[in-house]
Amino acid sequence: MTRIAVSGHRGLPPQSVALVDQAIREALTDYLPAISGLSCLADGADQIFAQAVLDLGGELEVVVPAKEYRDGLPSECHAAYDELSSRAVRTHRLDFVASTSESHMTASTRMISDADVLFAVWDGQPARGYGGTADVVGEARRREVPVRVIWPDGARRD
Repeated sequence: MTRIAVSGHRGLPPQSVALVDQAIREALTDYLPAISGLSCLADGADQIFAQAVLDLGGELEVVVPAKEYRDGLPSECHAAYDELSSRAVRTHRLDFVASTSESHMTASTRMISDADVLFAVWDGQPARGYGGTADVVGEARRREVPVRVIWPDGARRD
């Protein structure tokens, strides 16, 4: 089974969501039939990836960065977070209480440690804050975990 971690942008406009979803699904087909997706289930790329993994018959593992993580996500993504979480075969909860950049980067590092490849839904720009996608890509490369950048033509982020 190939274990695939995800890191990617949040705040994707609807057109970009559709483009990213299609690109993720196409990329995942290279690893079928046995895939396990690792995700923190943030809004945006994380939830798109997790849903695609499940739709393609894969397993989902969730890494929860902090006790207050879900509460820090936009309220409109809570239902999807809860649904995807309920379908996870494993949930890894970190010891942080507050949902901070540090807890997010620690969760990403945990996923990288467990992954065969990182899917980075990334526009190639520097991170907007510590623990952003660029930082996660840098950590994966430092650890020599293969990175597959997914950023389809026409995609943009808010």
